[in-house]
Amino acid sequence: MALFGCIALALSATGVYGVLAESVSRRIPEIGVRVALGADSREIRKMVLGQAARLSGIGIALGIPIALGVNRIMTTLLFGIVRMNIALVASFTLALLVVALAAAYVPARKAMRVDPIVALRYE
Repeated sequence: MALFGCIALALSATGVYGVLAESVSRRIPEIGVRVALGADSREIRKMVLGQAARLSGIGIALGIPIALGVNRIMTTLLFGIVRMNIALVASFTLALLVVALAAAYVPARKAMRVDPIVALRYE
């Protein structure tokens, strides 16, 4: 089960990275305008990592109740299935959030290095 959990964590990190990399590439003209108007790299990083935190938060807010509900149903229907340990769920949730923010750092770093002139000519 730990192997499946690690695989799921790697897949979720890859998914968050893909979504954010695509989002950053679509927003390059906007980021270029922000930099041209005086935004520093810290603000750009905060914007991209904030988007990652929102996406991860929405996924966690939807996933935890669904997982708890499915676990409750499975414990009543199948023999040998135990109830979830809340501390374990909380630790994996925190690990998922940390991995998502780490995966978002690469697109954030790319966004911080946007040249305003190149970004305005983008497309």
